[in-house]
Parts: sequence; C-alpha cells; structure tokens
Amino acid sequence: MSKLPDSAHSSRPWRIHELTPDFRLEDVWALPVRGSVDEFPRLVEHFAAGDPADSPSPIVRALFAIRWKLGELLGWDDPDAGLGSRVPTLRDRLPEDLREGRAGPGFESLPFTSLYQLEDEWAAEIANETMHGVLHVGLVPDGDGLYRAQMAVLVRPNGLLGELYMTAIRPFRHLIVYPGMMRQIEREWRALQQDRAPAHA
Repeated sequence: MSKLPDSAHSSRPWRIHELTPDFRLEDVWALPVRGSVDEFPRLVEHFAAGDPADSPSPIVRALFAIRWKLGELLGWDDPDAGLGSRVPTLRDRLPEDLREGRAGPGFESLPFTSLYQLEDEWAAEIANETMHGVLHVGLVPDGDGLYRAQMAVLVRPNGLLGELYMTAIRPFRHLIVYPGMMRQIEREWRALQQDRAPAHA
C-alpha cells in the first residue's frame, strides 16, 4: 500500500478529467492489485460490493458507524442533500459515448452511484451535505502485458462545512480507513487469483 503523487493521476489520459475540472484531487493510492485488463470488471465489482460494516477492523467498523449516525442526526445524508437535489449528477456532464456506454455496477451498501465503466477505468460519485465526491479506479501498464490498479478520490467541498469535514476526516482516512481497506483488498484479490488458472504474480 502506498500513497502516490497527484501526478500519478493527473498525468494519465483518464476520461474523468473531462468531468471534474472543478473538483479537487484529494488522494491517489496504489492498490495492491496486479492483473490483466480482463480482470478489471472483477475489481470494480469488488468495490461496489464493499461494506464497511463487514471490515475485519473493529476500528474501521466503529468509525463508519459513527459517521452514519452523525449523518442521520445532522441530516448530512438526507435525500435533499444528495445527487439530483443539492447538486446535479455528473452523469449530466457525460459525453455521448460515455453516456451510451456501460455505467458500472450498482453499490450494495455504500451511497455511491456508478458514472461510467471502460475496460481500464471506472468512476462513481457520491453527494451529501458536506461534499460532492468521486471515486476513480484505473489501470496503469506494469509490464509483461499486466496492469496495476490505482485509486483516486476527487472532491468538491460544500462551503466551510465541507472544508472542515474533509480536514477532520483526513487523518482517519490516511491512518486507519485506507490501510485497512488496502489490506482487505489484497487478501481478497489474492484469494480470487488463486481460483484462476493460470494465476498472475
């Protein structure tokens, strides 16, 4: 697991750049995933199926439980604070080829909505009272015909509340949430790879 420089995302020819010129690049992380393009849909489905309540880390589970409870009490996650209400969905910005292409999987537990999915790139969005955010996962060539995956988080904070919220959660994301998520992804990806033949290193 490693945090990458912003250029690892901004220098790539991702389609997401067309949609998010007014968003701030918050994080770029290398994912513990290496494989073929054909395996990318499986990685995307893994993200969409994720549920923090199932995290093996009790600290991660507790942090998300606190966040959802605060959102409930303060109205951060009310329908009128989300996509299509407080902010328009980024699907309204999609060029025709992306709009007519595959959107990506639905999320089982997290309040994200897929925007588009290509053979090597996928994006999903979320909006609440604090911010409008984008989760982006892409593949980067890594030699031997294989690819490594990386994740970027882009945000547009909602005023002072959003800036304070993003500042407050940053150390928890970097020190607890992301490391725990990466370890879980690595374990599950290795298990998936062992079920395949031939397996990739």
